[in-house]
Amino acid sequence: MKDYGLEYRKFVVAGVAVFIVVAYIVRLFTLQLMSDDYKQNADSNAFLKKIDYPARGVITDRKGDLLVYNQPSYDIMVVENEARDHFDTLEFCQTLNISREDFDRHVALMHDKRRNPGYSRYSQQLLIGQLNDRDFSVFQEKAFRFPGFYVQRRSIRQYEYPYAAHVLGDVAEVSEADIEADEYYQPGDYIGKLGVERYYEKELRGEKGVQILLRDAQGRIQGSYQNGALDRKPVPGKNLQLGIDKDLQALAERLLEGKIGSIVAIEPSTGEVLCMASSPTYDPRLMVGRQRSQTHRELSQDPWKPLLNRSIMGQYPPGSTFKTTQGLTFLSEGIITDHTPYPCYRGFVYKGLRVGCHGHGSPLSLVPAISTSCNGFFCWGLYYMINNTHKYGTVQNAMNTWRDYMVSMGFGYPLGVDLPGEKRGLIPNAQFYDNAYKSGWNGLTIISIAIGQGEVNATPLQIANLGATIANRGFFYTPHVVRKIEGQPLDTIFTKRRYSKAPQWAYDLIVKGMRSAALGGTCKALGGYDFTPCGKTGTAQNKGHDHSVFMGFAPMDNPKIAVAVYVENGGWGATYGVPIGGLIMEQHIKGQLSEASQRKANDIQSRRINYGQDDR
Repeated sequence: MKDYGLEYRKFVVAGVAVFIVVAYIVRLFTLQLMSDDYKQNADSNAFLKKIDYPARGVITDRKGDLLVYNQPSYDIMVVENEARDHFDTLEFCQTLNISREDFDRHVALMHDKRRNPGYSRYSQQLLIGQLNDRDFSVFQEKAFRFPGFYVQRRSIRQYEYPYAAHVLGDVAEVSEADIEADEYYQPGDYIGKLGVERYYEKELRGEKGVQILLRDAQGRIQGSYQNGALDRKPVPGKNLQLGIDKDLQALAERLLEGKIGSIVAIEPSTGEVLCMASSPTYDPRLMVGRQRSQTHRELSQDPWKPLLNRSIMGQYPPGSTFKTTQGLTFLSEGIITDHTPYPCYRGFVYKGLRVGCHGHGSPLSLVPAISTSCNGFFCWGLYYMINNTHKYGTVQNAMNTWRDYMVSMGFGYPLGVDLPGEKRGLIPNAQFYDNAYKSGWNGLTIISIAIGQGEVNATPLQIANLGATIANRGFFYTPHVVRKIEGQPLDTIFTKRRYSKAPQWAYDLIVKGMRSAALGGTCKALGGYDFTPCGKTGTAQNKGHDHSVFMGFAPMDNPKIAVAVYVENGGWGATYGVPIGGLIMEQHIKGQLSEASQRKANDIQSRRINYGQDDR
């Protein structure tokens, strides 16, 4: 009788044998034809690919003065397959002026596959970065004692002045996320982290070069492979010229010492940012070299948040500077004319609601209302607009019409400045209030937005941009800190005009009101200047002391500068905002401060605001 069990076992054994043979064939095919792992290992033994890092582009101010440049630095690289298993670690550490603990930490980081996914014993790996000239010289003298260790020449950033830290930013080693986001980077590379260094990283970084060196079986360098035919030279990064005036920036930072706030100045005819100061600040020269990590850690833990660029990230009530947008909207929508009078009984008083105001003549029309910063006038204007169901049908339609004007003037969304991290502020719309007031709302419910309070928030950059728009009588350019890029034009977003919904004739009236404010109104401290400044104060209410705000431009015709000043808990707009704004305008237009203005600047610089826990 035939043994079917034996027959089946024969087929099973044959099948297993066939499977094993096929698996080996597939694996051999994959290794030899589909995978380059072995080729890479062989290449690593035969070749040494040495990266040539490009010079990072330098940064200058609008006058051509150097702000950021490069200085030589040196990295210690190691090919572990060539390094001796037992070398004098103590002598190595003493040569590089590091501790044994530091050495062990660097080795551990190099072996960390998460931080260094490209690790290989056969290729150069970064061990210690950013040696200075002295440590490099000492190492060079003893390099023959440490086979497998190489020096990679690099450069690190140097910041010439202690100013503009938030604008310039800094450079640091790439993170894992940076490497994943862009294949250009490898562990140990450097990248812009903040400011211009971050936003224009691709322009500044250049392109790496490479030298392919041939090695013998013992790993000794024999020279260039194919006489350098496959080498690639580095391409240096592009130089940038900023619109920033370093002298104006220095003055702005002086004036903000001992205060929390921001000063932003814009050239209306181009949108170039002339200065952008945020306080508290820090010295960008501290964010260089091996000390960068420790310095950044200390700054990030500081409760006063010196790393925060309040000029584009601070979101504040704009206060009475916002009344200019209301006048423009009411004029454009036919809610008022230039002669429409509204009463002010030390404020807006209606149906049990009161919004206070200081003493001045009443009733009054738009121009004197701007000049005296009358709360009552603009509250009445908003009330009559939002409650005008005959014109708009519903309060929701009126509200969204109002919102559209604010957005067209640069509020409610990021302006698009060429710096990372810009915030949008807040301009409410009808849906916002529908969600907030389920039982219904009207012009009285939201009356505080007429004077830049309530739900309205803006950044100092947006307030300065409002000044530039008024100076231009109805249009602005997207603010930008970079003026020129070597070898290429600016993005067209920075060179195209953006128009407000309000017509030029409405802006002419607002300019008239702001000039009146400088001559005898709330900005009368500007009256002594001979360059026809125009201004608008703001005193923004706060849970602590009020914020001091100013927005203005000069000269009235053919304006050269628009400026916004925001001093947290500084009190009346005339206390800090107006005098600081006047000094900034004088410095830019005149090129220097008069002796009297210099004394005023010294006085403001010496003042310190006592910030309590609630004011922080």
